[in-house]
Amino acid sequence: MEQLIIDFGIPAEFAKFIVMFILAFALINFMAVISGLLTLAERRIAGRMQSRIGPNRVGPQGLLQWIADAVKLLLKEDIIPDGADRLLFKIAPFLGVMGVFGTFVVLPWGSGLVPFDLNIGLLYLISITALVVIGMLMAGWASNNKWSLLGGMRSAAQVVSYEIPVAMGLLPPILIAGSLSMSGLMAAQGWAPWDWIAFQNPFSLLAFFVFFIGSLAEGNRTPFDLPEAEAELVAGYFTEYSGFRFAIFSMAEFANIWVIAALTTAVFLGGGNLPDIFASNTALTVIVFLAKTFSIMFVVIWIRWTLPRFRIDQMMELSWKYLLPTAFIAFFGQAILTMLTWDSPLATKIIGILTFATMVVVFLQFCRRVIVNRREQATTVRTR
Repeated sequence: MEQLIIDFGIPAEFAKFIVMFILAFALINFMAVISGLLTLAERRIAGRMQSRIGPNRVGPQGLLQWIADAVKLLLKEDIIPDGADRLLFKIAPFLGVMGVFGTFVVLPWGSGLVPFDLNIGLLYLISITALVVIGMLMAGWASNNKWSLLGGMRSAAQVVSYEIPVAMGLLPPILIAGSLSMSGLMAAQGWAPWDWIAFQNPFSLLAFFVFFIGSLAEGNRTPFDLPEAEAELVAGYFTEYSGFRFAIFSMAEFANIWVIAALTTAVFLGGGNLPDIFASNTALTVIVFLAKTFSIMFVVIWIRWTLPRFRIDQMMELSWKYLLPTAFIAFFGQAILTMLTWDSPLATKIIGILTFATMVVVFLQFCRRVIVNRREQATTVRTR
């Protein structure tokens, strides 16, 4: 920025505006591209899971389908219903995308690669995402449609209910790292899985599951997509939206998958941490961080096409009766364990290895069950 002022004689405030505009332009295009590619990935993964092909006509293996979809949405007519509050109807999608857009300020891209390392980064993330709820409520209210309004009210109830266990799920990592900043949380973890916060002890593992499940609910992902449950609400809060504004809502939803995956990776899964011999290689830390993030994104998509949608009462019960008490157990258990092992790094290491080993056994059992199911399914198909 100072170089701009020196070389071109640009006023300082105008130079700041130029830099901010360039960064915002790059980030909004990144969100658009990642959202488009995620729609393609989700449709192909869903097709694979349902024994069908998925999009494969536009471009090689359907790789350009997301561009065709974007062009189609941009060319569609922008319709505003009669009786709608035109101003609120127009700005609601942008409030939703701003809530996701703002999270990129503190989201890391690897070890030490945080755009703006706030010392209250986690509090900022929890706060900025509240704009998404305001956008949903505003869209439902402004549409002059009872189904949209009901979808907006559902979204408010859902996000308010799940924000509490999500925030509580972040407390054990804060206790372990002693920091609210993203860099501090990643620095408190090692490169080995048993040094990741998720596997350091049973209580941090509980917090990981509470946070991940609650984040899925906050992001309106199946089985928690009650605000837009098509069976009873058509498309929920954005039923009346078309064209570009509909695309904005969809972009915010799919970009939020990236936010969930990146935050889970940074807080619970060691970020882009590598052994000391490779730690100075910035490109490698970015690759590791992205690999973990994409793996979590795959799990998010996998869950959507595996589990059926909950009823609204079941969703509320899950939050208040199960996730919230579990979050309290994780928090108080972590607090007690931290006091007991404060001066004993060896005990912390042993607990971490045992916790990780337990999860490996559970995962191997899961894989064995999947293999058995696939063999049984193949046998059934052949006999038919």
